[in-house]
Amino acid sequence: MGTRSLSLSLEGFTFEESWEEKKKRAEKIVEILMKTHPREKLLIGDPYRTLVHCIISQRMRDEVTYRVWEELFKKYRDIETIANTPVEEMKEFLRKQGVGLWKTKGEWIVKASQIILEKYGGKVPDDIHELMKLPGIGRKCANIVLAYGFGRQAIPVDTHVNRISKRLGLAPPRVAPEKVEEYLTELIPKEKWIYVNHAMVDHGRSICRPINPKCEECPLRELCPYAKGIVRDEDIKGSGKKKKASQP
Repeated sequence: MGTRSLSLSLEGFTFEESWEEKKKRAEKIVEILMKTHPREKLLIGDPYRTLVHCIISQRMRDEVTYRVWEELFKKYRDIETIANTPVEEMKEFLRKQGVGLWKTKGEWIVKASQIILEKYGGKVPDDIHELMKLPGIGRKCANIVLAYGFGRQAIPVDTHVNRISKRLGLAPPRVAPEKVEEYLTELIPKEKWIYVNHAMVDHGRSICRPINPKCEECPLRELCPYAKGIVRDEDIKGSGKKKKASQP
């Protein structure tokens, strides 16, 4: 048996599997995902622009997020300009662009920019705990900035990563996203962490969709307890009864 964090347990899974078996299966899963969903360019390459992108993206479709993000930096150019923009003006800009939660996001963008200038000398902090002190930046966004802005090994857990990790039996079906991140970082080799988010997001959009997933087309079906019927959507949503079963 391999070692693992004392805070992680095999309790709560709907099927029997040792930690070593789970770890080997996780590594195979990531290898297949990386081959199935390659991405030539992983990084936006600018921590500040990545941070703003993440704030805009919350509860927004990707295509809308990217369009608004591009328009914002065409108009406001850099962190100094944004930090000196009146909050009401930024809110109005986002409203006209069709951004949801535009009032909150407008305030977050301006205030986060001001804090980065005043407290961090204009450089986005590269520490997850410091990032999470910024307005609008939770753990998911902090990890996105680390991975896509700084190129650090991190696993942002968004709705796709959360759902797919639980369907694949890499995290118990009822744990919080923060706990999903813990399981993934323990199960997956660190040098591959940066690939997990984008590969699972692409997989979630194309195959492992929230409704009507294409299990029959999935390259992971032989490794997936969801495809075998021993992890169910009801388990993940918390409305089903817990069950124990042997993995076929």
